[in-house]
Amino acid sequence: MATYDSLHRQCRTLESLFDTKLTSYARLASTVTHTPDDLEAGGSAERWRDMEADVDELLEKLKENNDQLSRLADDTQNPPSQSMLRAIQRHREVYQDYARELRRTKTNVQTALDQANLLSGVRNDIDAYKSSAADSLLAERGHIDSSHRMTDDVLSQAYETRAEFARQRLTISGINSRMQGVLSSIPGINGVIGMIKSRRRRDSIIVGSVIGVCTVLLLMYVF
Repeated sequence: MATYDSLHRQCRTLESLFDTKLTSYARLASTVTHTPDDLEAGGSAERWRDMEADVDELLEKLKENNDQLSRLADDTQNPPSQSMLRAIQRHREVYQDYARELRRTKTNVQTALDQANLLSGVRNDIDAYKSSAADSLLAERGHIDSSHRMTDDVLSQAYETRAEFARQRLTISGINSRMQGVLSSIPGINGVIGMIKSRRRRDSIIVGSVIGVCTVLLLMYVF
């Protein structure tokens, strides 16, 4: 039964190593689970992968030793004792517990990484949306600024037009004042014009009378 003793010692050594490695792996995996975003930034990605590879390798060796112990337990020519069978059964149970714990830890880590990737994708989408929204807002602000400039130009033209109207109003007011001055002197001019017209009528009457007398005298001379 030297083979059994050798396998038994190897199993115990592998179980001790695996337990230590699994504890360290679970601790690192817990860190990954709680802070998955810092996995690459913190430099723990390589340590985590290397440790996972070591744990897988130890578990595989432990499985091989347990398989060999199981074959010894099934040897009908040299059947093991009850204490050996209990030890073999115990090694098998320990292996199964370790395998379940490793699968559970890997599942937790993978779930955390999947959630981190999902959240990262969501954050990227949000960042892209924010960037697009910011670009849209900047473009809209440019349109608003352009509208403000156009409005300022229109208002400036309106103010200039109003100023021009004010200048024209002042000019028209001056013209009105001069016209009123002229109109204030019109009554005297009307009187002069009236006197000229009266004199013309008088002269016309005199000329007409003279012509009429001359005509009568001419007719009397002729006949």
